[in-house]
Amino acid sequence: MLTIEKVLKSQAGVLQNLYSLYLHDLSAYTPSLDIREDGAFHFEELPLFWKVEGLSPYFIKVDDKLTGFFLLLEQPALQQEADYCINDFFILNKYRKQGIASETVKDIFSHRKGTYMIIELAGNKRAISFWKHIYESLHISFQEKKIELDGEPTLIQTFSV
Repeated sequence: MLTIEKVLKSQAGVLQNLYSLYLHDLSAYTPSLDIREDGAFHFEELPLFWKVEGLSPYFIKVDDKLTGFFLLLEQPALQQEADYCINDFFILNKYRKQGIASETVKDIFSHRKGTYMIIELAGNKRAISFWKHIYESLHISFQEKKIELDGEPTLIQTFSV
């Protein structure tokens, strides 16, 4: 059974470990990410998740096993016209291709109606394909634009559920 649990501040170390794996995957699509001298990828903004209203990290679990995480941005942290942005969405390799990511997105959409924004690195074809599959399977009409964000070519999709 899939469960989504808000990450507590006391679980920040677990989330940092997952972020290192996520950033390792993401480093294949951008030269701006590189491993540190200690052999890990670090996400320096992690402490902000418990200081800034509207930044909410969640663990994704299946049968009580940790399978991934996502970051949900909403107002006031999300300084866009959208209500929500699903960001930093990650499923551990072992659990990919099992429908967990799709089920997670459906759960998010069923509990939070509104306007969404999804941002992908333009080179991350796997993420782009995943989100377009979601839009098609859920019959979601979306708008897409290409922009440079922090010096990276990105795609931004906006839609409502």
